[in-house]
Amino acid sequence: MSQLTLTTARDLITQAMAYATENFKKPVCVSVCDATGLLLAFVRMDGAPVRSVAISQGKGYSAARMGVTTQAVLERLHREHIEIGYFCDPLLTALPGGSPLKDKDGVLRGAIGVSGLTSAEDQQVTDYIAAKFAA
Repeated sequence: MSQLTLTTARDLITQAMAYATENFKKPVCVSVCDATGLLLAFVRMDGAPVRSVAISQGKGYSAARMGVTTQAVLERLHREHIEIGYFCDPLLTALPGGSPLKDKDGVLRGAIGVSGLTSAEDQQVTDYIAAKFAA
């Protein structure tokens, strides 16, 4: 796969919504970005918090730009005692719930961000989708 298509992005969103609903019984916002972090597809489930719109997009953007999960970014910030602002990109977030989408060869194709649950649950959803994408 040379790039993440809109069709694939929509399918990933559907899978993420189903996983969140089945496992956590709450609505979420889901953002899928291309490999540069630009938004490709987005959905806000009925009842998902309004604040989760921008948060999910920030998580997807950050996972794409950093090439790792936002959980990993947070861990790095803590480990190295640095602030996210040191990366000189005001759109980055280290809030868990974003995962890069890498193909079976490990090539970054995009990222997914979820918001609306706890940060750990958001991360669980995106990790699940990222693993399915890589398979």
